[in-house]
Amino acid sequence: MRYMLIMSAPETMRIGGADAPPTDEAFEAMGRYNNDLLDAGVLLAAEGLAPSAEGFVVTHDGEGPSVTDGPFTEAKELVAGFWILEVASRAEAVQWARRCPIGPGVRLEVRRIPEMAEFEGLAPAEVLDAEATLRRRIAEREQA
Repeated sequence: MRYMLIMSAPETMRIGGADAPPTDEAFEAMGRYNNDLLDAGVLLAAEGLAPSAEGFVVTHDGEGPSVTDGPFTEAKELVAGFWILEVASRAEAVQWARRCPIGPGVRLEVRRIPEMAEFEGLAPAEVLDAEATLRRRIAEREQA
């Protein structure tokens, strides 16, 4: 089972403030956590994100897409980073999420990533075939 752990930004970043950089201890704790995930063989991906001031949002109002540049001062929550884990069970995902060294005011949302087989009977066969081809091409590119 694959799960995505989605880390929210601290409140100071959500309101557009200049958040203090993480301490050396925070960097070290996160590094240990990431290495533990890797050593356990469950880590598929992990990334931190740039501040929302460097981002943009695309919305569609029926007339076409519209782009709004950050920062997103009105957003209640912003994503600061994420991990993708492959674990044997929901319980294992919970265990890893509980070990994540997040600080006060930070929220870690955990969501299961469904497998394509779960969409059989719901999505047209050609859509499932196209998705399988896409995943195969991504895997080939990663191996190159």
